[in-house]
Parts: sequence; C-alpha cells; structure tokens
Amino acid sequence: MSKKLVIKVTAGADAPERCSQAFTVAAVAVASGVPVSLWLTGESTWFALPGRAAEFELPHAAPLPELIEGILAGGTITVCTQCAARRDIEEKDLIEGARIAGSQVFVSEIMPDGVQALVY
Repeated sequence: MSKKLVIKVTAGADAPERCSQAFTVAAVAVASGVPVSLWLTGESTWFALPGRAAEFELPHAAPLPELIEGILAGGTITVCTQCAARRDIEEKDLIEGARIAGSQVFVSEIMPDGVQALVY
C-alpha cells in the first residue's frame, strides 16, 4: 500500500508559484497512483469556486483547471471551514467534488502512519 499525501495550500494568486507548485504536486501524485487529499486555505480557497481557477495564470505552469480535474479524478479537495466562512463561501458554492471541513478533519488525516503531509 502506498503512502497517502495530504497537501495544504496556503497561497493563491497572492503567491502564484507556491500555489501552482502545490496543485502540480497533488495532480502528479494522483496520476502516479498516490492517494491525495488537497486542502485549500487562505487565498487558495477561491479556487474551489466554479470558474475561479480559470482566472489563474502563471507562465510555464499547467492550467489550474486541468490540475484540479486531475486531482479530483483520484483525490479529494477540501476547503478550510474558517477560510470559507471568512469569504462567505458555502458548500453549495463549491465545484463538484469539493467539500468544506475543519481542523479536526485535517488533523485526523495527517496523523495516521503512512501519511505524508506537505504545506505550501
């Protein structure tokens, strides 16, 4: 059994390279057969809304909508509860396949043996 990868993205368009790196690593991991849980916090929260990822541009980087599609093909995307609340985002507003959950769920995902957590 392969390790699970839990990635927390703390940056959005405010730090595009860091943001893109997190989504790229998550998508590559899913494509490689690694179970992935991607958490969106801070400004990356906006990318869980329909159409918002298409607005993201970074030269020489894979398009964010394609990365998200790849991640959802075999992984999960979760939006931080507090981050969503600060932006007036509700679960009904999210792209299909995304959810909202809090710190207790994040901690329960990163603590078991066989889990690698990364924060970008």
